[in-house]
Amino acid sequence: MPSIHAVLPATNRLLANLPGKDSEQLRANCELIELEFDEVLYRTGEPIPHVYFPTGGFVSLVTSIDDGSGLEVGLVGNEGMLGITLILGVNVAPFQAHVQGAGSTLRMTVPVFLYELDRSPALQQALKHYLYVLMSQLAQTAACNRFHVVEARLARWLLMTQDRAHSDSFHVTHIFLAYMLGVRRVGITKAANSLQQQKLIRYRRGEVTVLDRAGLEAASCGCYRDEKKIYERILGSQAIKNQSNL
Repeated sequence: MPSIHAVLPATNRLLANLPGKDSEQLRANCELIELEFDEVLYRTGEPIPHVYFPTGGFVSLVTSIDDGSGLEVGLVGNEGMLGITLILGVNVAPFQAHVQGAGSTLRMTVPVFLYELDRSPALQQALKHYLYVLMSQLAQTAACNRFHVVEARLARWLLMTQDRAHSDSFHVTHIFLAYMLGVRRVGITKAANSLQQQKLIRYRRGEVTVLDRAGLEAASCGCYRDEKKIYERILGSQAIKNQSNL
């Protein structure tokens, strides 16, 4: 039987949860493109040229450190969008946007997006709610990086990635994980080996397969569950409200 995570999403959840007319208007002004692994969509401090509503691919939000390295502070998949600071009137990227999972996305130019934002109260409301959820994720990640052990953080990261990859298997190397989580490679190797020994994952030549999702959730810190609750409470309730207004 195929896994429930093996089916790619048909669309972006933010757009799908808008009232029908608003969603159709936005889609009509987007182009569907393919994101390539390791592609950089935004660089910190540079102007934002496009907004993205991922449908299949997913993107890491990475903040720079003084020594030139980086630390992942957020993930954006088909639950969200890139370019959210535009709703605050800020056309400058606060983070580097680094494609972690290749796949499809809807892309829109900034002028067209701002026009659609101005004419659609439903879009304004949805994106304000999403901004709150993203801010919560950033804060949760900061606390997680400071207080939780590497193994629990790795389990959380794998769950978040699986949610956005919509597959039980995805590609990632120890070097990339060390970069994303801000720890030494030896720490990632030790944590990954522990998860593998518990038969929660399988890791071979850069390919991770989640074998026991429930077990991986138990091994993760509470940050993963807290983030999901915030998403469902804030954005889930908005979706229900929009549907009731149709």
